[in-house]
Amino acid sequence: MKKYINRLAILSGCAIVLASCDDNAWNDKLPGFEESRPSNVQKIDYTLTAVDYKTLADNSSNKSIAGSENANALKAVGTQGYFSGAITPEAYIPALLNDPKFPYFSLSNGSAVNVTYRIAAAMPQQVVDLAAATKYTVSEADYQTVWGSDEDYTKSFAPSHTAAKSIPGILKNAITGAADGDYVIVNYNTSDTDPVFDTKPEEPEFELSNVLGSLSKGSDIEINGYVAAVSTQGPIVTDGAGSVFVYQPTNNSDLKIGDQLSVSATVDSYNYGFQIQRGSSPEVKGSRTVSYPAPKTWTGTEIDAFVAGAMASGAAPITPVYSKFTGKVIVSGNYINIELDGTTVQVSPYGASNALKALLPNGATVTFEGYVMAIASKGKYFNTIITKVGDSQISALAANAPASRAVVNVPSVNENAVYKFDGSSWTVAPSTAILSHADYQAMGQKYDNLSGTSPETLLPKYLSQKYPYAVTDETVFAVYYYYNGSETVTRCDQYTFDGTQWNMFDGIATETAQFVRNKGEWKYDPSLTIELPAGKGQASSTLYFQTCVDWVKDNVPDGAAYVSSYGNNEYYCGTSAYQGNVDLRPGAAKEAYAGYASMTDDEVVALEKQRFETEVMPGALAILHPNLKPVDGVDVKVTINFYYYNAERKTLPATIIYNVVGQAEFEFVSCTWNDTAAK
Repeated sequence: MKKYINRLAILSGCAIVLASCDDNAWNDKLPGFEESRPSNVQKIDYTLTAVDYKTLADNSSNKSIAGSENANALKAVGTQGYFSGAITPEAYIPALLNDPKFPYFSLSNGSAVNVTYRIAAAMPQQVVDLAAATKYTVSEADYQTVWGSDEDYTKSFAPSHTAAKSIPGILKNAITGAADGDYVIVNYNTSDTDPVFDTKPEEPEFELSNVLGSLSKGSDIEINGYVAAVSTQGPIVTDGAGSVFVYQPTNNSDLKIGDQLSVSATVDSYNYGFQIQRGSSPEVKGSRTVSYPAPKTWTGTEIDAFVAGAMASGAAPITPVYSKFTGKVIVSGNYINIELDGTTVQVSPYGASNALKALLPNGATVTFEGYVMAIASKGKYFNTIITKVGDSQISALAANAPASRAVVNVPSVNENAVYKFDGSSWTVAPSTAILSHADYQAMGQKYDNLSGTSPETLLPKYLSQKYPYAVTDETVFAVYYYYNGSETVTRCDQYTFDGTQWNMFDGIATETAQFVRNKGEWKYDPSLTIELPAGKGQASSTLYFQTCVDWVKDNVPDGAAYVSSYGNNEYYCGTSAYQGNVDLRPGAAKEAYAGYASMTDDEVVALEKQRFETEVMPGALAILHPNLKPVDGVDVKVTINFYYYNAERKTLPATIIYNVVGQAEFEFVSCTWNDTAAK
């Protein structure tokens, strides 16, 4: 991936500040108020994170700007982590800066944020569409249809009923209103073995294990247990010694309370609670009737003490505690929590199904039971998988979940595939590869996703193994799940084979742009205010004035004749990188360059000023800021505060202003050394 570093990066050690606006402009319509809120004016350099791109894409204002035409392109920016020609930083970053999820959203008028971001001038349309692909998991009912029976079937494809032959028909029936070019990611099970329905060998009696009473993180265990509670994130499984939360098993959507399971798994922990590592594949061995222990009822004091003990340094993670609570339901957007008397700790229904949510209306006082299995947000919430609300039992994720009657279980693996709609039928998406559970495991990933910079390292190796006979210039779109720091999203990267290795689409650049807040609004404004302090060893002054000296030497006829033997000051216009100022002593200029001999002192000074204003400094700015250009609706300016040394040997301040009239083109506006008061 190519990275084009904005030229401002070389100025990181220099005293450059961003242009500011009137901090009280927002009070213009409030007579009598000069400052009615605390001022928080800052100048900040900020690089967008993966979470920021997702926040930007989810922002309601940006969705309105994008409309239906660019909705997928905006969604792709959120998952891919870079802008495109359709979704530009100038148009979409302002809403992010105002979003409460942005770290500096509370900045006041007059603030400026120098935002560094990634952008692809021409993001391939396939990347946009694949990143926005919907997801479909083949259901138990689908498998029953494939096998032509609601009794003699297995929850997997097999050699006699392959995924390739079956999935197009499943999608045609399941997805209505598909448009030409739509993509869908299909998750399914497949086996190398066909089930045999003729014989039904007697199942041995299912014997519970006794391993869940004593857990240790990182240990591998064999569990024979049963499902005691269900959630969209995984079940609570109980054996003869205790219970544990099983995080996102591959067949979670099929599990029901009472299912007897065999699980080979690794113990993990999260939010102060033990859990079985994500991606396990429980095997259903039958069903049983579930009875619950007497629930623990808590006082507020007991809850607070339990939380403190669990969070104490060195404390072991908790195992699920079957509990009973009464509290008030608080619904806020997609979040549901239940307030309890006597404590600030709230119950957070974990992995709540739609059926459960319907039993928890906002403001209702409910009595419920369930397993407390984790402690979230630094002790603020009891994560609880609820089994019962009032008299209503939660037995499955969906109210109409069919009873599992598969009489044959076959060894299977869980896979993903990408299908594309051509206007009439669904087919496997061409030139597309998607990672499945086994791929993430082979890459050494703890969860079924990638994160950080791992895609750039791992995907080329994956593609080399998947396409050992790839030819030069072959292109593949690699689809995978990516954890951006707050949630897992779908990503797609384009790779091309150069004959030796796979290379990611290299049209991604890194750029920097300034946004300023004025009258409550953020706007793109690349205007600069540059501080050039006088004196030796001032980094910014040395950089700018040395660039001026070099420009004179390289661009002025006989330019070298104006430059000192040390090469760090010149008398074409008087810039001195050594002293960090503009030397306007006419005597020094005449001594250095014989061409001034016939001119008066005033003529020499006037000529040096004019050359500095209209030739030399604009030339230096073009070198140091080659990407600075005009913006529609914004007066882009460069303001430079600097010092000059006059005939009276006084060091005086001056300010020069330029309008940006083209890319790297600077039009002189004014300089205070021409004011009468400054002479």
